[in-house]
Amino acid sequence: MAHYSRVSLVFRELANLRVIIDKVVYVPTLEAPPDRPFPFVYFITIDNQSSETVTIRGRKWVITDQSGQKIVVEGDGVVGEFPRLRPGERFSYNSYHVIGTDSVAEGAFIGISDEGVPFVTRIPRFQMQVPKVV
Repeated sequence: MAHYSRVSLVFRELANLRVIIDKVVYVPTLEAPPDRPFPFVYFITIDNQSSETVTIRGRKWVITDQSGQKIVVEGDGVVGEFPRLRPGERFSYNSYHVIGTDSVAEGAFIGISDEGVPFVTRIPRFQMQVPKVV
């Protein structure tokens, strides 16, 4: 009979690591699949106002459309990087989501402090409204 042990990491929320949604823009010229033809570029700043040096190791997004359908996107790093932020430092980037109908996005960054303590910090919810055709 096999024995399994469960490893459970406790992630504390790092309150003074702030995530700021700088801007969300509809950009119809970006590549998008036929079932989700509306690309939105988002601009984010991660602002380390904590007293700790931290490294962002991954992110998780939950995109929910107006009918309640969810798409979950997880991955390592942030736009191919693993930003290390000392107290007072910022990291800004942009990326995009493709949607099929009006949606909201929210999520979290997961990381580790220089002391080896894992943390999570929330990405504020933002709206993506499909432009109405005139």
